[in-house]
Amino acid sequence: MNLDRDIHSLTDFKKNTPDFLKQLKDTGEPVVLTINGKAELVVQDAVSYQKLLDLAEEAKVIEGIRRGLDDVVAGRTSSLDEFKEHVRAKHGITV
Repeated sequence: MNLDRDIHSLTDFKKNTPDFLKQLKDTGEPVVLTINGKAELVVQDAVSYQKLLDLAEEAKVIEGIRRGLDDVVAGRTSSLDEFKEHVRAKHGITV
């Protein structure tokens, strides 16, 4: 983020929306909009926002895998047979 380029007032954004849209698409960087000198909004182009969402989803998946591996290392696992027996008992399934 470039502080000189990427932080502006909402009023400035309203007055120069086409210029800001071009900047958003050209740089892929978000723009922080201020109201009364305080950061209040972040504006980003749709392609960059989708990339951000994809990265967040990937981070969630990696965290889930890491937790699973930690469970294996700590011995917090069950065999398939133990799991099947647990499900049968929980749901009253007889074989």
